[in-house]
Amino acid sequence: MGSLPRRQRVAAYAVILREREGRVEILLSRLAPRVSRAELWTLPGGGVDHGEDPRDALIREVHEETGLAATVGDRARVYSAHMPRSPRDGQLVDAHAIRLVYEGWVSPDSPAPRVVEVDGSTIEAAWRPLDDVASGAVPVASVVTEALVDHQPFRLQRVAAYALVTRRRGGQEELLLTRLSPRAAHPGRWTLPGGGVDHGEHPSLALAREVEEECGLPCRVGELVGVHDTHFAGTAPSGRIEDYHGVHLVFRATVADGEPRVLEQDGTTDAVAWVLAADIGSGEVDVLELVRWVLDREDVAAEE
Repeated sequence: MGSLPRRQRVAAYAVILREREGRVEILLSRLAPRVSRAELWTLPGGGVDHGEDPRDALIREVHEETGLAATVGDRARVYSAHMPRSPRDGQLVDAHAIRLVYEGWVSPDSPAPRVVEVDGSTIEAAWRPLDDVASGAVPVASVVTEALVDHQPFRLQRVAAYALVTRRRGGQEELLLTRLSPRAAHPGRWTLPGGGVDHGEHPSLALAREVEEECGLPCRVGELVGVHDTHFAGTAPSGRIEDYHGVHLVFRATVADGEPRVLEQDGTTDAVAWVLAADIGSGEVDVLELVRWVLDREDVAAEE
């Protein structure tokens, strides 16, 4: 009995995760009956054509299988699967699959996935709960479970500077706050004006720049109030799930007279206003924990 024909194939796939209502979901493609008679889901992706860049192939395949525009990371993990007796196009072959698996993500406002390719190897695309994949409730190809062991949320540590700007009006204390836009991680909530410190940039200069962009007023930066940090996993404005650690340098600051207004277009801030400290304390104004942290420090400082 002769040996089976050899088939070697290079394919690129993506682990694409998102978070919805506190639940992590993964984008999967369901294999067509001609590929798997039983229900079986796999990562979106497919074969790399001769001369094609694997990342370009993956972006093309994700669109064909899900209808979505994906962003693909720069690095991949390589998986190898040898299947000595595997059915291919109606015959048994000695198959060898080399799989390049990248991290990918799509915009948070992407539409529901749908298969674009006609008569392809997949018949359905959907976001499936990651817990259901882990429990076996969603039957998946081996490449999915292999890849999920290695592809953890992207870790990002970010240093940012924020301004504590206060004033008294009518005997009441007000804080200058900015509202997070839909592009931010917590849209609709209020926080201190400020933002990320660029590489090589002094934090006080970064803060003055950010305050002017977000509030439209020149800013004078004073002494450091304290250092706050936060650690959570969630969806970044790009759509990528991140294991995020934010280190926040909070400075006292003053701004020039005038009505604050947002200068930056299409950024993470969509409004700026003077807000009563009492409304923050009562919960009437929804703020990030950073704001409550700095107000608690100010109360302690006043008591001392």
